[in-house]
Amino acid sequence: MTPAPRKILIVDDDPAVRASLALLLSQAGYVTTEADGPEFALSLLARDRFDLALQDMNFSARTSGDEGLNLLRRVKQLHPALPVILITAWGSVPLAVQGMKAGAADFVTKPWSHEQILQSVRTILGVEEMRARTGNQPLLSRADLDGRFHFEAIVGEDQNLLRILDVVGRVAATDAPVLITGESGTGKDLIAEAIWRNSRRKSRPLVKVNLAGIPDTLFASEMFGHVKGAFTDAKQDRIGRFEAADQGTIFLDEIGDLDLSSQVKLLRVLQDRSFERVGSSTSRTVDARVISATNRELPAAIESGAFREDLFYRLNLISIHLSPLRERRADIPRIARFCFDNACRQFARTDLALSRSAEDWLAQQMWPGNARQLKQVIERTVLLASAGEITSDDVTLADKMGPAEATESTSPGSRLSAAGMTLDDMEREMIRAALSRFDGHITRAAEALGISRAALYRRMEKYGMNP
Repeated sequence: MTPAPRKILIVDDDPAVRASLALLLSQAGYVTTEADGPEFALSLLARDRFDLALQDMNFSARTSGDEGLNLLRRVKQLHPALPVILITAWGSVPLAVQGMKAGAADFVTKPWSHEQILQSVRTILGVEEMRARTGNQPLLSRADLDGRFHFEAIVGEDQNLLRILDVVGRVAATDAPVLITGESGTGKDLIAEAIWRNSRRKSRPLVKVNLAGIPDTLFASEMFGHVKGAFTDAKQDRIGRFEAADQGTIFLDEIGDLDLSSQVKLLRVLQDRSFERVGSSTSRTVDARVISATNRELPAAIESGAFREDLFYRLNLISIHLSPLRERRADIPRIARFCFDNACRQFARTDLALSRSAEDWLAQQMWPGNARQLKQVIERTVLLASAGEITSDDVTLADKMGPAEATESTSPGSRLSAAGMTLDDMEREMIRAALSRFDGHITRAAEALGISRAALYRRMEKYGMNP
């Protein structure tokens, strides 16, 4: 059975705007109804059901936006489930933020393009459909989730994780922007990849950007590209990350580290879906689904003035928070076995097995670095262990070889009582083990240790080790 077309209410005092929006939406397959002001809009809502409302913020000569906010509040009070998209001028974005706080689903700034309107409408309706389908459904098992979606790289059966995976699988079908939060090492990049892998954009690129690693002065060039001669080192034209992600997905990691000037530039491309390469006045359009992540508390950053509130609302139509590993201890042995199997394949260690005592020890630790830290400990253990069963003592030693905190008791050169070795001793042993494992192959040993060939040579020279 063909589903009934979605019904959209257009509220604007300008008949030309109403007519333009009605034509655009009708051509896209939606049924539209027009209202020229708040009272007529409320009367229409009282006697008919709509799937979405498109609402202007001003209905008279006054341009304060109070009329729009009052209408929005009345609509949300009488029809709380109805999603509302606000239409406002770019200079009135703070007003749109007030609307988002009052319950609006999204906002579009004037002058808007047809694609902006359609993209916003499709996204909001898709999210509402996803929420309606999942609202009263029981929690799916891990087997059920794996049967419906692609979550091969994500390990665990914790109830909170299963809820997150259910949301990920369903929201992936939309183009909704997603903000992923959580401590460092909790797997935010894996969730971003899962959203992309289960989306209609999976055949197009997933462009990953670590915003913390881009200097403020290079942000525009890196993100939007530049033309030859735009600055001293611009020897040729170069596309930026957004252009590379066109028709695909862009993952903005460490979004909370972005400076305010760069935030404005990012907000503009998210809003207008257009940009100019540095040194060019030609505007280019982009269609990229945006996923962002941070380990920072963005509400606190907004309060302190370090993060723009309008950008925050633009990024987090869907928000996913990942729990730290210490809050899902039952999953630690599963993750440890997954990392262990991968490390054994990577380092060609078919002679090793992970003991129950090692799993129990791992499950009891706090893991402040979360799954990333656990993975690194497992890899060090596999790299250094003798053939046979890996015990809790083996894992403990590998754990102590990790980065030490900058305290007097663990400063470089200090003794580690449990291991009886200095940090230099441990580093030397890891290098020796890696070189032995790969028969002296420098490149493979350096990759296994997570350092460059040059860095490995310097360390070998430091410890008097022959290549």
